[in-house]
Amino acid sequence: MHLLPPVTLYPSISISSMFKFFTTLFVLWSFDSSSLLSSALPNSPTLGSRSILRAIKRGADRPSLVVDLNSTNFDAVLKETPAAYAIIEFFAHWCPACRNYKPQYEKVARLFNGANAIHPGIILMTRLDCAHKANTKLCTAFSVHYFPVLLWGPPAKLIAGRYNGKKVKSEIKLVEDWESSKLLLNWINTQLKSSYELEDEKFEHDELLQSNVSDSGQVARAIYDVEESTTIAFDIILEHKMIKSDTRAIFIKFLQLMVAHHPSRRCRKGSANILVNFDDLYPSNISSINNHEVDNIIGLDALSTFQICGKQVPRGYWMFCRGSKKDTRGFSCGLWVLLHSLSVRVDDEESQIAFKATCDFIHKFFICEECSQHFYKMCSSVSTPLNTTREFVLWLWTVHNKVNERLMKTESLLGTGDPKFPKIPFPPNQLCPSCYSNNQTKENNSSINWDHNEVFKFLLDYYGNMLVSSYKDKDTDIISHVSITSQVDSDDLVSGTAIVVPVGAAMAIAVASCLFGALAYVWRSRQKNRKYFHKPEFLKNV
Repeated sequence: MHLLPPVTLYPSISISSMFKFFTTLFVLWSFDSSSLLSSALPNSPTLGSRSILRAIKRGADRPSLVVDLNSTNFDAVLKETPAAYAIIEFFAHWCPACRNYKPQYEKVARLFNGANAIHPGIILMTRLDCAHKANTKLCTAFSVHYFPVLLWGPPAKLIAGRYNGKKVKSEIKLVEDWESSKLLLNWINTQLKSSYELEDEKFEHDELLQSNVSDSGQVARAIYDVEESTTIAFDIILEHKMIKSDTRAIFIKFLQLMVAHHPSRRCRKGSANILVNFDDLYPSNISSINNHEVDNIIGLDALSTFQICGKQVPRGYWMFCRGSKKDTRGFSCGLWVLLHSLSVRVDDEESQIAFKATCDFIHKFFICEECSQHFYKMCSSVSTPLNTTREFVLWLWTVHNKVNERLMKTESLLGTGDPKFPKIPFPPNQLCPSCYSNNQTKENNSSINWDHNEVFKFLLDYYGNMLVSSYKDKDTDIISHVSITSQVDSDDLVSGTAIVVPVGAAMAIAVASCLFGALAYVWRSRQKNRKYFHKPEFLKNV
């Protein structure tokens, strides 16, 4: 008996195949229908809904340059900003007027905020959403009763102060003309006696560029450039895997120098954190490990997670070290300021150690080959030890001027220099007239009759107290405002995260903190002396 062939609906397609085909279609249709149905439901950001279209549109916009504040980061952001002033826009995300004003505020923020700021380090443009319950106390402390409200003031005053809405003489001011970007910028220009315009472009019309040469106080802006240069140098070392068996000790010695003498608290703390954990991250027996095993050590990857100068380092600002055109000054300038700032902070007995650590570090870790070799050649020409701070400071100053003299000729020939910051002998007459004997100012550095005692005094102050003055000013402002809160009424109490502590409890906390600090110091000292055969003779309190 012969079986009938299977019934077909189309040549070469069986009923079973068709059944599978229609089943698949049904499943796909059901999935698509459910997706379409869910897109009609509120708050569902799926394909086909208006919310996804809004999200796509937002993604096409420029990222916001305004810094978002909240009750958690308020104090930290304002304390760490390099800007001399800050504006806070108090708003509510549901407020139509606030939403309409946002593009106007962003236009002004473009001038002052972000890595590509036209005029960095002057104003920090921020906003605070008062519609979030977590921010209610902050908004109340600044007497915000409607939206939007814009307040202006030095960051330290905004951290430590309050605004009661009264038009009294205060460094915290209500921005009265803000309705458009033009009005807001005009108001800012009135406060700063400046002439900024919305059409300003980077490296143009920047009055602060030339002030670096004529105003010695501008070096205070370089503290942020030093932090950024330190971070970039650390990133370069890790990216190029430059820590090897023959460079490990050199890296440790320079790290010890930074822990003791880096002008930035954040960088000292970050360097100490790396130093204490370095043996675990990069074993001392690295020389006995072959290259393949070295690449597989887990600790090497972990080293990149350490923030040598903290998480809040401003990036791309280059304020004091900012060139008048792209790719001039910046990192190299910041690195020079770092070296000078280290030199003026070492003690006499540390000078030779610091000199050797600096020379070896530049030789092994500065990846501009010509510059590195030229610097190390000058290091090798030193025949006698540098026994005093003065000798080390003046040696580094002499080397820097020799480098400038060499680059000046090359840049003049090729036209690659910065027209507003040509290489000249440092310090110029405008910064230190007394550094020149008989007020001699010649282009050739070797022909200048320097008064080395005056040069040393200038360098000590310039790269010492003046460099860190912005840190000191901020701390003084904040502490002075907090200390007087017990003498004023409740309207002037410190806002934000300040807590009132009874005197007895405060004393107990202070004593406990001192004991804990002493124990931590002893433990850390033992750890470092135990771990490193390179004794950190000049390691000081972080």
